Amino acid sequence: MTQTETPRSDSSAPVLQARGMGFGYAPGQAVFDEVSLQIAPREIVCLLGGSGCGKSSLLRVLGGLESLDGGAWSRGTLQFLGQPLNGPHPRAALVFQQPSLLPWLDARRNVGFGLDFARQPDLSAGLRAQRVEQALQAVGLGGSGALYPSQLSGGMAQRVALARALAREPQLLLADEPFSALDAITRAEMQELMVDLVHRWNTAALLVTHDIDEAILVGDRILLMGGRPGRIVREWRVDIARPREDQAAAVTALRLDILSALHGVRHAAQA
Repeated sequence: MTQTETPRSDSSAPVLQARGMGFGYAPGQAVFDEVSLQIAPREIVCLLGGSGCGKSSLLRVLGGLESLDGGAWSRGTLQFLGQPLNGPHPRAALVFQQPSLLPWLDARRNVGFGLDFARQPDLSAGLRAQRVEQALQAVGLGGSGALYPSQLSGGMAQRVALARALAREPQLLLADEPFSALDAITRAEMQELMVDLVHRWNTAALLVTHDIDEAILVGDRILLMGGRPGRIVREWRVDIARPREDQAAAVTALRLDILSALHGVRHAAQA
């Protein structure tokens, strides 16, 4: 498989689908409730919301790190690739705010770290190496595999973290504010890279962010989460042509609409 080829299906069926989902760590105390959403291949859904509305907990459940069956209280259904999701899945990958690279491994071995974990498919040494090199090439680090984390800039380290996720050939990429610690220029580069990779690899992606501009520039749809317990209270489909930086009027109008909705959610919570 070359860098531009993809192992994904072109099916438009949802990769991930949640219906009426609620979850709590204590009986009768929901962190989020009545959450229904779906994500299709080559679609980036951005999840916005204030602190404490359950975004990160929702991401953990959607990624299988928290099972609906394992919560003290839960309801609803969650399906990944048409099957119930009750734990981590080898075709789902997560990227977090911090790259969390192992300092004693070079970039190449950091990218390959996890390919031998339980639930991962058995790979020959040759196929494993091929996956790693393809992932490094995809994030623009084809010549940097021998560098150690201490030799990487913040942007390069986050690219390695993204390559580590891509090496799993995920059909679902979940990202929890992965670019928030980067400088503005590097952050813009990483946003463009995510859009390119999701579209090129036919991956479904959910990006949790506090940044309205990031959601508008990256997302195909934007979901606003609010309340306690958290719920999806608004949704926008972003039909602005790319590059969206060139569509100032449309971007500004959408930003103002989202800000108005976000203020409404906050006022409702304080009432």
